[in-house]
Amino acid sequence: MGNPVDGEPVRVEVGLGDRAYDILIGSGLAGRAGLEIAARMPGVRAAIVTDENVAAAHLDAFSSGLASAGITSTPIILAPGERTKSFECLEEVVNGVLSARLERRDIVVALGGGVVGDLAGFASGIVRRGMRFVQVPTSLLAQVDSSVGGKTGINTAQGKNLVGLFHQPQLVLADTDVLDTLPEREFRAGYAEVAKYGLIDRPAFFEWLEANWREVFAGGPARTRAIAESCRAKAEVVARDEFETGDRALLNLGHTFGHALEAAVGYDGSRLVHGEGVAIGMALAHRFSARLNQCSPDDAARVERHLSTVGLPTRMADIPGGLPDAERLLSYIAQDKKVTRGALTFILTHGVGQSFIAKDVPASEVLSFLWENHPG
Repeated sequence: MGNPVDGEPVRVEVGLGDRAYDILIGSGLAGRAGLEIAARMPGVRAAIVTDENVAAAHLDAFSSGLASAGITSTPIILAPGERTKSFECLEEVVNGVLSARLERRDIVVALGGGVVGDLAGFASGIVRRGMRFVQVPTSLLAQVDSSVGGKTGINTAQGKNLVGLFHQPQLVLADTDVLDTLPEREFRAGYAEVAKYGLIDRPAFFEWLEANWREVFAGGPARTRAIAESCRAKAEVVARDEFETGDRALLNLGHTFGHALEAAVGYDGSRLVHGEGVAIGMALAHRFSARLNQCSPDDAARVERHLSTVGLPTRMADIPGGLPDAERLLSYIAQDKKVTRGALTFILTHGVGQSFIAKDVPASEVLSFLWENHPG
């Protein structure tokens, strides 16, 4: 884990042959977006997909930066929140892009968090049978996870991200300055995805986070270093397994439990946001691994301790309001896209930084575990 050079963005390449693209991480990148885009895609016009909160904070300056680089743009402003990842909002974005008379060679820019990135990426992948798009993630979660790797999609009543496609961006610009405007809860939620990379296969990174998380929260070089290390981790996996036919599934650590909990609360962000669901899911995955004698209870306790220390929830009882019973939670897990031909697949662990893909996990074991951990 090298330290960032002062003033210079860190560059991480996602190596996908002739579809390779850069992730740039550093200060002031949102203001330089027009220059970075124009250098790579001269002559384009843009649709800027964003939400009301991000638009109020950043849209005017961002649009002006594009204009100064000769890029005309049309904003498409959506309501904030996970419920925006819907068929209705997808249609709104598609119609907005078409109404702006953008051509296939033009671009869709996702200026926002994971919801905006997933939705704008999906729209760009289907409008005119595939337009180019650029990710400008404004949340920590989006900078280290959802903006990288080309997964796009929307939610349905049956579960999270069940409709979508793989559509890689041409460029990702992760401006560390914009994170200063994030509510603390949103930053903490994004940190869950940072910790995830250490827990998958980077135990030294997790140990570094245990010692340096306060500096990551405070900003500066430690924050840039954590984001860059997370992006490197994801880029390496995506380059090996773009379409999740193999070990890219490891990136779902904590997500099978977490997605079920998000569905169980109806994607109500006042009760549970995605990163919080992942934090609970990762704690559950480690406790479940210990229950199956795959890892030490001490490792499970260590993971829970760190997540709790930074202020993240780690148990289902931490979610305000009631939850459906364990059978209903299991039904959400069974609907999750990590299921293959009805067999339950989980990302489990042999210890910190030793995650593995477990197939054919018995539903009876999962149900019993859910009842043991159910707050009701």
